[in-house]
Amino acid sequence: MEENNNGTKLLLAFLAGAVVGVAVGYLLNSDKKDLLIDDLKDSASKIKDDLKEGLEKGKNIIDSFMNTTKENTQTSA
Repeated sequence: MEENNNGTKLLLAFLAGAVVGVAVGYLLNSDKKDLLIDDLKDSASKIKDDLKEGLEKGKNIIDSFMNTTKENTQTSA
């Protein structure tokens, strides 16, 4: 029974990939191709900037924690 379930999942994944591929192919061959590509570039750039900002915030939190821990250790000693 599990084999049948895995086969169904595989078939659905294949069909979903085919649908996405057809949709992307259609959009890239349409008149709005340049607009689509510009939108994708803008979105990718925004995601990249958001990730950089999140990473920087995470580093600051870790640095603050490390400094607080260091100060508490030195005060206790």
